[in-house]
Amino acid sequence: MSLFDTRVPAVLLRTDRNPFHHGTLGAVRSLGRAGVDVHVVADCAHSPVRASRYVTGLHTPPPPGASTEEIAAALRRVAARIARPAVLIAMDDACAVAVSRARAELAPAFLLPDQPGGLPERVADKAELAGVCASLGVPHPETLVPDGPAEAARAAWRLGLPVVAKWSRPWLVPPGGGLRSTVLVRSAREAGELYRRAEEAGSRLLLQAFLPPGPDRDWFFHGYADRTGAVRAGGPGRKTRARPRGAGLTAVGRWSPNPQVQALAERVTGELGYRGVFDLDFRRCGATGGYHLLDFNPRPGAQFRLFTDSAGLDVVRALHLDLTHRALPDGVARPGRTFVVENYAPLSALRPAPDGRELAWHAPDDRAPGRALWSLWGRHVSGRLLDRARRRRGRPAAGAPARARVVRQAGAPPADRADPAGRAGLPDRPDDDRAGSH
Repeated sequence: MSLFDTRVPAVLLRTDRNPFHHGTLGAVRSLGRAGVDVHVVADCAHSPVRASRYVTGLHTPPPPGASTEEIAAALRRVAARIARPAVLIAMDDACAVAVSRARAELAPAFLLPDQPGGLPERVADKAELAGVCASLGVPHPETLVPDGPAEAARAAWRLGLPVVAKWSRPWLVPPGGGLRSTVLVRSAREAGELYRRAEEAGSRLLLQAFLPPGPDRDWFFHGYADRTGAVRAGGPGRKTRARPRGAGLTAVGRWSPNPQVQALAERVTGELGYRGVFDLDFRRCGATGGYHLLDFNPRPGAQFRLFTDSAGLDVVRALHLDLTHRALPDGVARPGRTFVVENYAPLSALRPAPDGRELAWHAPDDRAPGRALWSLWGRHVSGRLLDRARRRRGRPAAGAPARARVVRQAGAPPADRADPAGRAGLPDRPDDDRAGSH
């Protein structure tokens, strides 16, 4: 008999248009292998995900930037087609926030964790997260939220250049406009100019002290907080290769025991009363050795399949089992296991892995996505190179973002008259409390 209630399908929801979102394929395979029907509400027209044998149905998603009402309406249409309750899994932050807002409306058709109202939105917002960490006493990069371009410039000076600039709600950043959710700012003038694009970005600009990357400094924790609040499945992992290097997504990750990271993750989720799947990012401070919480993602991380224990349990399976009132098996952790995203780290996919390895795209029981990857990825890379060549010749491709202007280091901005010491109302930065992007 299956551990799973296979009468209950799963619906994966994503409005992000990234065709190479391997986390979606991981969720499709994880639940599909368990005998669960998996419906995908995402743009998979040019994605290897659509080729998976475990996809039961593909449904048209709302557009990027869709309102909560539009997302709820799309889910109601999917629910009418499925015609039975389903476990709903948001695969990006925008959808996690929308589902949380529309929970009462969606609950009759979809099974969802009993989450405190507004909590996913609170932790996903980068500015709000700084306040959450302060209230819990959890290390976090010193964060300043300026009120204008001049204050942004002063904040950059006070934190110490370079600084990390983030939009507090990155899911609102429009595609194709040249804005990135996170960027390393190297001059005060650049910080001020970036602030002027806040209306375009759709949320507040925040500046954070920068903690340089280094060996063994980037960590993450994936978990599932069950109906009682206990953290089940998942574990701590170390980012051994990132794209881009030092500040990007996990190209190679390794399951590595870390009691400090585990304790922080359990304390944060426990004190907040969080329920459901979560993905936390940490960076260890080279000076103090403390782990700073950089991001709290209220949904599965793309590399969640790294944490598959001896019983086959991962965070997505834990969610389905718990919401259908099935017992979660007690498996044994598999430290040393690695996860490799082949299109970002092809050589790592070929190296020996004595402790076990899972690839993001290639799988012996589901070969079609792996085959589809390379032709789609080749076209993607060729298109990027062609666009870059056109920009260098001064002829941007249609719809391509404008090339960023190089901003030289500005002189120190004048202090407010009310603060002759030059602090401009900004708090002093402790010497041992620097952190940055991941």
